[in-house]
Amino acid sequence: MGPLKGLKIIEIAGIGPGPFCGMLFADMGAEVISVEKSTDKTATRLPDCARRGKRSIALNLKSQEGVNALLKLIENADAIFEGFRPGVMEKLGLGPDICLKRNPKLVYGRMTGWGQFGPLSQAAGHDINYISLTGALHAMGRSHEKPVPPLNLVGDFGGGGMFLAFGMVCALLEAQKSAKGQVIDAAMTDGSALLMSMFNFLQEVGMWSTERGTSFLDSGAHFYEVYETSDEKYISIGSIEPQFYQLLIEKAQLDSDVFSQQNNKKKWPDLKHELDAVFKRKTQSQWCELMEGTDVCFAP
Repeated sequence: MGPLKGLKIIEIAGIGPGPFCGMLFADMGAEVISVEKSTDKTATRLPDCARRGKRSIALNLKSQEGVNALLKLIENADAIFEGFRPGVMEKLGLGPDICLKRNPKLVYGRMTGWGQFGPLSQAAGHDINYISLTGALHAMGRSHEKPVPPLNLVGDFGGGGMFLAFGMVCALLEAQKSAKGQVIDAAMTDGSALLMSMFNFLQEVGMWSTERGTSFLDSGAHFYEVYETSDEKYISIGSIEPQFYQLLIEKAQLDSDVFSQQNNKKKWPDLKHELDAVFKRKTQSQWCELMEGTDVCFAP
């Protein structure tokens, strides 16, 4: 069951953001067929939550027999997506032109790191590289420290897998009206750049600094930060709005005069030092009893 029930999606199996994209489709009810390499049937396959809800088929796409089998599947599919380097599917005889001839209504999704064209298109890369080039990585980390990689959430899964899924759903909706398919080209560099839209805007209007760890969402502010508790655990505070900040003052029993100038950036380092000392006076569970479920914007 799900809103995408009735759609058939073919996934050319890969790693990371590709299977994640297919998982999103399967979770929403689509029939997802994962085309995997034909390998030794006795080989151990690691458990992977990204395979949930999918069916799988093993094909050797380097053989004409395997290519023909996939083209046959495409004839009755709504969409197909792949995550190879540019030109690989074309060399296999499975590029968009050939597939759309078999099924004019087909949505053909493809995901790369650097895009289909350009000087880096054929270069290997990973999430950390894509978000470096866009400036996203530069923005993450504490003041006077080197950037901190945010796992591979921003490039792979946010800028890659989720944008590919969104683009394909848009194309699937359009195909229902026009009966025409199209190619959806998602580059993780483009996606991670788009995720930085708000921060680029804030910089334009003077509300964000390119100096890492000095703005209100990047650990610069005392009211949007992680603090250690007396039992060496941690809590997070996100009291941005004035009414939530006032509640933080009340719940933590802070000196209202000392903490009166919430948005005075010059005072942020000293106020953060004050809060460091305050939050180390109680355990994580004690702070949970005081703040969890309130409008302080708090979580352990």
